[in-house]
Amino acid sequence: MKNIGFLDACRNAIGTAHVLTDDTDKAAYLTDQRQRYTGQALAIVKPADTAEVAAIVKLCNTFHIPIVPQGGNTGLVLGSVPDQSGQAIVLSLKRLNRIRAVDALNHTITVEAGCILQHAQEAAAAEQRLLPLSLAAEGSCTIGGNLSTNAGGTAVLRYGNTRELCLGLEVVTAQGDILHGLRGLRKDNTGYDLRDLFIGAEGTLGIITAAVLKIFPRPQVQLTALAAVQTPADALRLLSLAQQRCGATLTGFELMSDLCLQLVAKHFPQLPFPFPERHPQYVLMELSDSELAPHASTLLEAVIGEALEQGVCQDAVLATSTAQSRALWQLRESISSAQAKEGKNIKHDVSLPISRIAEFIAVTDALLQQHFPGCRNVTFGHLGDGNLHYNVSPPLGVGEEQFIARQAEINRVVHDSVDSMGGSISAEHGLGALKREEILRYKSPVEMALMRTIKQALDPLNLMNPGKVI
Repeated sequence: MKNIGFLDACRNAIGTAHVLTDDTDKAAYLTDQRQRYTGQALAIVKPADTAEVAAIVKLCNTFHIPIVPQGGNTGLVLGSVPDQSGQAIVLSLKRLNRIRAVDALNHTITVEAGCILQHAQEAAAAEQRLLPLSLAAEGSCTIGGNLSTNAGGTAVLRYGNTRELCLGLEVVTAQGDILHGLRGLRKDNTGYDLRDLFIGAEGTLGIITAAVLKIFPRPQVQLTALAAVQTPADALRLLSLAQQRCGATLTGFELMSDLCLQLVAKHFPQLPFPFPERHPQYVLMELSDSELAPHASTLLEAVIGEALEQGVCQDAVLATSTAQSRALWQLRESISSAQAKEGKNIKHDVSLPISRIAEFIAVTDALLQQHFPGCRNVTFGHLGDGNLHYNVSPPLGVGEEQFIARQAEINRVVHDSVDSMGGSISAEHGLGALKREEILRYKSPVEMALMRTIKQALDPLNLMNPGKVI
């Protein structure tokens, strides 16, 4: 009876068409992006604006109904899908998809949480501005999800994570009040930083409904190079050289192992491999410059030339057109899809001090071979900011399910190694439900106590994305 009254109230608040209770209608919102977990929900509720979000949250408070906020549902840690109790609603923000304003002079864009990242990028580009947040899922992920997980992407080296790109937030609190914080200010020292509490909180403290993000003058030129190196240590030497010679023009610096590109070649044979022979590791570099092309081209050629002379890299390909640059980036962006086509794997999204990445890869590769002989490490990521996607695939000939059954053991080896080197077990994907218990091994009791205090203060009924993060 309680649920019937709640659903009727939701229908009155936002319209019957936007409260989905049929199993067929709900299905698309209940399974995670990797198709490994399906939860259950009382309903899928799709408000159209911030006022309707607030109305739904107030109803959830009245009826004590848990809320799972969801944007594009592209997350990898079960943060945006409900559990299997069927007691929660999924609050879809897809209808909050508007670009509210682009202020070219203030270099800001105000967007709603359900706006797809690519659409926000295009709105900035229409004003000759750059929204630098860029990741493989940008055609389907949403701004709210990017903020809720503090997404990283390929340009963090120069522009920072989503947190660094956000100036202000509009948030519906756990009580259904609206925090009006859409201020496009670089300086606002008027008390506690409420904005940063909600960024990276994965919807456990409140629901982000809109944001003011930084945008930048569009670069006059973007140049890309793919360099072949022997070891991750050589890749780090190349990074240091590029930073010294190129400064702020160095926008992206991605590491890919040879196995990564072997999988891409296997599953996407239409993508040409740029070198006549294979190498152990590859680095994808991008420079963006406000000056004309010859300036950036001179910088990039000088870095590659010096690296070749010093033996830091063995070969390199410099893109001479936009099409060639896109082709090089497509190799990088196809790794996850190629690994998915290859079969199930155990993913790790970790961060480390940049100076220890080579050591981490060498030590952890050896530990995994010792405990799980023949396993294949698909290692790639944002070397410039210390973020590795350190994925482990089954040995050839070993069944997927047999290998996945040992996921907890593999996670322990990897995560303990990360922790021993001062790293984090979640760089940009968040904790969700997948790493909620795992983090207890690595966060100090003081940190966990403070996080619980904040959660209790802001969401005393524990209705906001329960079972996630904490």
